[in-house]
Amino acid sequence: MFLMIKIAVSAVLIGIVTEIARKSPEAGGIIAALPLVSLLSLFWLSIQGESPKHLSQFAAGVLWGFPATAFLLFIVVISLKASFPMVLSFIFGVCGWGGFLLLQKAVIRTIFG
Repeated sequence: MFLMIKIAVSAVLIGIVTEIARKSPEAGGIIAALPLVSLLSLFWLSIQGESPKHLSQFAAGVLWGFPATAFLLFIVVISLKASFPMVLSFIFGVCGWGGFLLLQKAVIRTIFG
């Protein structure tokens, strides 16, 4: 039952954001850029009794994933402006995201041993 509540609340929030984006793409984009998924996930994990250490590790993982996500969005914006189809733009973005994460991991491993 709790899973269904999480899904319903999350779906409603996504629906609200997309409706705002239909009326105002810029406002919708700014709202979508809010860390809604991260905060919702932290909230649900907290409600389910996860330890502060676990929550901190999750938040750190989100932080490490942020630069790659920004790169993904950059690629999607550039691809769409270049008139690539949305599906292809998403594929380029996801590939760039994965490549960025691998590069980031290699750089961190090189710097910090």
